[in-house]
Amino acid sequence: MTDNTAVSPWYRQPWFWFLTIFPLAAIMWGVTTLIVSSSLDNSMVSDDYSKEGRGINMAIARDQKAADMQIAGSLEFVGRKAQLTLDTRDGPADFPYLILNLYHPTLDDRDRVVQFQRIAAGQYSGNILEDLDGRWYYDLQGPDNDWRVKGELWLPAEDAIAIESKGAEQG
Repeated sequence: MTDNTAVSPWYRQPWFWFLTIFPLAAIMWGVTTLIVSSSLDNSMVSDDYSKEGRGINMAIARDQKAADMQIAGSLEFVGRKAQLTLDTRDGPADFPYLILNLYHPTLDDRDRVVQFQRIAAGQYSGNILEDLDGRWYYDLQGPDNDWRVKGELWLPAEDAIAIESKGAEQG
């Protein structure tokens, strides 16, 4: 090389781009991640784990009371109508109404509540406002919320779904 060799400008130097591309890519990736994470809903995250933890003992007591009452029955979905047949240790259930909470496994905005009205001894009827499909967790409770029966179901169901209290060990 001689002293008369022309030097290309800085933006045409390969070492400049080689050393600059990785920090620029990291900055762009960080900004993209920040924008995406701040614009998405985080509905699967609970804000108050300590409150949920304190409520576990109450939930266990409600499950145990349902097991002591030997609550069992069947739930049938016909279109947007739900029919519930429920028996207890003392015979057909005799509650003025029952509440069925349907929880979507991942999206809390899809959770639904169905209120069953008593139509006869041990027979209840409720309406669903929209068609439901897929996997759901259910929580059936009495009017005083002192017992509950919980489980899992798949909708739409062709046959009646068996509902049975299993006590504190139920999942």
